[in-house]
Amino acid sequence: MSSTSEGRHLSRRSLLRTAAGAAAVAGMTGALSGTANAAWSGPGRRLPRERIAIQLYTLRHALEADLEGTLEALADIGYRNVELAGTYGRSAEEFRGLLDTYGLRAVSAHVGFDGADIDQLVADARVLGYHYADCAWARYGTLAEWEAFARRLDRAGEAFRKAGIRYGYHNHAHEYEPIDGVRPIDVIARNTSPRNVHFEYDLYWVVTGGADPVAEYYRYFGRVKQYHVKDRAPGGGFANLGEGTIDFAEIFRRTCAGAVQHYIVEHDSPSDPLHTAQVGFDYLANLRF
Repeated sequence: MSSTSEGRHLSRRSLLRTAAGAAAVAGMTGALSGTANAAWSGPGRRLPRERIAIQLYTLRHALEADLEGTLEALADIGYRNVELAGTYGRSAEEFRGLLDTYGLRAVSAHVGFDGADIDQLVADARVLGYHYADCAWARYGTLAEWEAFARRLDRAGEAFRKAGIRYGYHNHAHEYEPIDGVRPIDVIARNTSPRNVHFEYDLYWVVTGGADPVAEYYRYFGRVKQYHVKDRAPGGGFANLGEGTIDFAEIFRRTCAGAVQHYIVEHDSPSDPLHTAQVGFDYLANLRF
C-alpha cells in the first residue's frame, strides 16, 4: 500500500470512528438517563445490550472494501456482538484476531451443512467463539423434498449439539407458503427435534410470508432462540429499523417470556451500511416495550 493510499485508508477510518462514536455517545446518553440496567420485565423494559448483535451480511460490501475499518466502526457505534456470514478471505484464526482487536464477539454464524464438513465447521466455530449457528437458506418445490431436507437438518443439528453448538434454521417468506396445504416451516418443525434444531425467526420474512410473528413464536414456543430484526417499508421493501411498518415493540413485549437470546440487526440491501448499523443499534438500545 502506498503512503497516499494508506493515508486515505486511515482518514476514512478516522472519519468512521468520529461519526460513529459521536452518535454512539448520544445514544448512550439517552439510555443512561433512565435506569442503568432496566429490568427485563415490567413497564419500560428494554433489550439487554448483550443480546443486541448485527448480521455482518448487512455490511458485506463495506467489509469487502475495508474489513478492519468497518469492524472498528461497528465497535465505535456500540456493538459488541456480531453474527457472521463468512470471514472475507481470512482464516478463522485471522478473523477471530480482528474481532478481538476491536472488542467484538461472534455470538452466531450462518453456515450451511449440506455438503459441508461439519467437523471443520465445529473446529472453526470453536476458534471464532460462537455457540449458535444457523442454516440460512433452503427452498424446495415438494413436501417430500422438504421432509428429506428436515431429516438432514436434524442429523446436522445433532452433530452440532454434541459439539456444544446450537444449530438452527433461518426462514424466508416461502416457508410460510403452503405446498399442497402444508407449510414448509411446519414440515421442518415436525421432522426435527427441538433438542437439535432451533429457529432463528427473520421477522421481516415472517411478515412478508403472511404470518403473525407472535402466533408463530408461540406455535413453536421454546424453539425460537434468535430474531433477525429487519424492518419492512410500506411498499414491501427493506427499511432501516424504526422507519418501516413492523411493530417490534409489540412483538418483543408479547414474546419476552421465552428463550430468545439474540436480537440481530439486519438489512439485505442498505444504501449506507454503516448508517443502517448505527440506526439499528440506536433503535434496539433505546426501544421501550
